[in-house]
Amino acid sequence: MRLPNRPKEEMKRALRTEDHFLTKEKIEKMRREIDRLEKEERPQALIDQRTAQEMGDLSENFGYQEAKARVRRIDSRVLTLKERIKSAVVIEEGPDASGKIRIGATVTLSSDDRDVTYQILGSHESNPFRGFISHLSPLGSALIGKTIGESVTIESPSGPKTYEIKAIT
Repeated sequence: MRLPNRPKEEMKRALRTEDHFLTKEKIEKMRREIDRLEKEERPQALIDQRTAQEMGDLSENFGYQEAKARVRRIDSRVLTLKERIKSAVVIEEGPDASGKIRIGATVTLSSDDRDVTYQILGSHESNPFRGFISHLSPLGSALIGKTIGESVTIESPSGPKTYEIKAIT
């Protein structure tokens, strides 16, 4: 059977950048979630499914359909998490050996007489409001490979913005 051609989906897939960079803390958090799902939630969902199954006609048994869907969601989440962990690239913190900015480095930038500090991480962990930016973001990608004292200019909605690198840790 041939699947239909969906140009918008193909374009999204082509533009998607696979990002496997994760911190050790994020990987450990994902392992704890897998453990919780497998040891607590899935057994309970299977009990609920079995209980609903005993109620009779499965074709009109909403409780059974819902319990079955819950088991599938849990299994899907566990599989997704295991695949992400398997393909993860662990982020080493700090600058590289030559002192240049890399993924995992924390940088202090100065712009318009105001200092800001960001840690450059993978896109799965970015949260600019908490000080974590993605290496794929305009600022993050501009900073990779730079050293203290250099400046980077990025386009922002309000026009070009220049940042000077004050510190790398």
